Amino acid sequence: MLTIKNLTKMYDQNVIFKNLNLTVQEGEVLSIVGPSGIGKTTLIKIMAGLEPANGGEITINNEAISIDGERSDANIGLIFQDFNLFPNFTVMDNITLAPVNVNKVPAEKAKEQALSLLESLGMVDKADLYPYQLSGGQKQRVAIARALAMNPKILAYDEPTSGLDESSTKQVAEVVKTLKSRGVTQVIITHDQFFAEIVSDRIFDFAKEVAR
Repeated sequence: MLTIKNLTKMYDQNVIFKNLNLTVQEGEVLSIVGPSGIGKTTLIKIMAGLEPANGGEITINNEAISIDGERSDANIGLIFQDFNLFPNFTVMDNITLAPVNVNKVPAEKAKEQALSLLESLGMVDKADLYPYQLSGGQKQRVAIARALAMNPKILAYDEPTSGLDESSTKQVAEVVKTLKSRGVTQVIITHDQFFAEIVSDRIFDFAKEVAR
């Protein structure tokens, strides 16, 4: 379970959000919705340890995690809006790079895990392709596989359907539902209300929360 208590983020004297509270149950799919520019992406970056907060606390299963922006753990796997795949690496290399170099997983074991993830996402035949050879929906699935390869406790998405066509959006929705059926806790930042409604157990209105 993810618990956020009294989380505050400021840039100089500009308050992005203050005393934000949020709980995500284990295995839940929670979508955080709201207009652009109000701090949704900032929140998810703090959760993933990529940006510091000014106050408050975040716990996962009652264990506090740092909010100083310098965390290197993989408790929360973040899938970026623009995928952030390495263009000069194959799909397989993109997925195995971090497990091998960060978690020190043997290369063959990392490859076996990657193939298993790709198979579960319907992408095993794309293992040797490069990102430029993939559609937007396929890139999104590779990004999801790469995040899952680090065995995160929570999977977080930043605008996963941004720039995707209707077909690719449906593919991403199916992936979210499949992962939910396997008990994966997922947090989704999105401005796509329809997508949020079809994949989520619960929707958190960020604008209403920060206005309190």
